[in-house]
Amino acid sequence: MDIRLAALLAHRGFCATTAHAVGLLHADDRTQLLYAASRGYCLMTHNLREFELLHQSILMAGQSHAGIIIVSAKNVYRLVDRLVRLLDTLTADEIVNQLLYI
Repeated sequence: MDIRLAALLAHRGFCATTAHAVGLLHADDRTQLLYAASRGYCLMTHNLREFELLHQSILMAGQSHAGIIIVSAKNVYRLVDRLVRLLDTLTADEIVNQLLYI
């Protein structure tokens, strides 16, 4: 993900961070997702295949996560607009254990 995304979301009033900022840049996907879940953060990624499988695996194991948003837009400003619309529409509770695509 573009590291500017967290700053742009924070500027719009959302709590956002990056894997780099929390020291997990080189951690595996499961570690990143569980870290995010432990702090109530929804995770955003371009990694469609891995996170679809991870989402299923987590739920089948009886665990939960705070949400996964699969993004296709590469333009950070277009992505911020799409994310803000989504985050203004759904509550954090409505995103828990969801796999969303934008």
